[in-house]
Amino acid sequence: MSAMNSVTNKILKVVNPYDLSPIGSVTLTDWNTIDRHLDTALSLHKDHSARLPKHQRISILKNTINSLEQQSDELAFLIANEGGKPLIDARIEVSRAIESIQICIETLSQMAGQEIPMGHTVTSTNRLAFTTHEPIGPVVAVSAFNHPLNLIVHQVAPAVATGCPVLVKPADDTPLSCQRFVDILYEAGLAKEWCRFVPCDIPTAEKMVTDPRVAFFSFIGSANIGWMLRSKLAPGTRCALEHGGAAPIIIDDSANLDAMLPALLKGGFYHSGQVCVSVQRVFAPQQQAQTIAQALADLADQLIVGNAVDEQTQCGPLIRPREVDRVAQWVDEAVSQGAQLLCGGKKLSTTTYAPTVLLNPPPDAKVSVQEIFGPVVCIYSYDSLDAALKQANSLPFAFQASVFSNKLDITIKCVQQLDASAVMVNDHTAFRVDWMPFSGRRQSGYGTGGIAHTMHDMTQEKMVVINGMS
Repeated sequence: MSAMNSVTNKILKVVNPYDLSPIGSVTLTDWNTIDRHLDTALSLHKDHSARLPKHQRISILKNTINSLEQQSDELAFLIANEGGKPLIDARIEVSRAIESIQICIETLSQMAGQEIPMGHTVTSTNRLAFTTHEPIGPVVAVSAFNHPLNLIVHQVAPAVATGCPVLVKPADDTPLSCQRFVDILYEAGLAKEWCRFVPCDIPTAEKMVTDPRVAFFSFIGSANIGWMLRSKLAPGTRCALEHGGAAPIIIDDSANLDAMLPALLKGGFYHSGQVCVSVQRVFAPQQQAQTIAQALADLADQLIVGNAVDEQTQCGPLIRPREVDRVAQWVDEAVSQGAQLLCGGKKLSTTTYAPTVLLNPPPDAKVSVQEIFGPVVCIYSYDSLDAALKQANSLPFAFQASVFSNKLDITIKCVQQLDASAVMVNDHTAFRVDWMPFSGRRQSGYGTGGIAHTMHDMTQEKMVVINGMS
């Protein structure tokens, strides 16, 4: 549980992360209840007559979209209130959640088996073969705080679309958006046994995730926890893990600085840097690094930090006070070791940290080798592109990366040599749309996210071979 969200008599109390005022509560689910839910989920999966027909699933998803559209303002406020994401960005998250469900419907309409060629050999003559898609079985989803609605949609809506019963555990800091989405699914016509909201303590969550009745485990959050849980999964349980990174950007001397700086600002300070692909490490040519870093610092220094529910706020709080303390310690360490502090570098309160730009932190400082997950961007000067690429690729995790250049040869070299699952050209590393593949390499994740990919993960193919065809 978080330091501020507390549990009393199995009630999880939820607070606004800016002023720590109480905003709601949820009742934790005990193991006996989850045990019954898993039994029900497995029975639903095994009983083919109980499975929801495709047209009914599509109807439920369409009704869900209608409800989300009608409640968009309330949902955006809830995201801002419990998660600290500024309203302007929370509204975009609601729009993305709606688009994500629409993608589920479109993907479901396109999912089909394929014909397997026969007749190419004597033994395969007079046969017809094809594949079909079937739901994989009970899904358990464990989610993160930083996109408390759309992450839940990415994990739960594909399960509904493919006909998998799902149990969803939200982050302790942001359970209210998840609870509201599950209620909307019920209102849209989904029977409760098909989707269960199960906030629970850590031991109960681990017991649920590793239960042999679970067919697919979806996890978004800490790498340490994700990899630990994967190591304990029951035989046969598939999984997808989405962790974090320390996103690198390569800039060359041909980059358009006027276009680049707003992108760096957004990618670095969106949701106060609490995004798994947030801009963190920016590599710039030696002769331009100081200018770029100072220009970014001038913009970052003007950002309005405050309560996310206030319209003017551009950077909200960090999710917990202890995260503010951690970021402050990392920045202080980097400065003490020689980094140049160009803006920020201080707590604004127990819950907020000033947007910060550092120039040339030591390569072994925490801000250089670990995911900051806070409003801090580091600029590094380089003498050779090869040296910059080597440093960019030096960490044990890799997610999205970027290159800013107007030279084709430099762009191609960076695209080819950056160790990343996606390379953005002349855009920040945090760009994402909900239909694209989204995955971390090495310690940053396992499997591929994105609606269509998740729906594929939640189904399994069955081949049918018919003998005696003439």
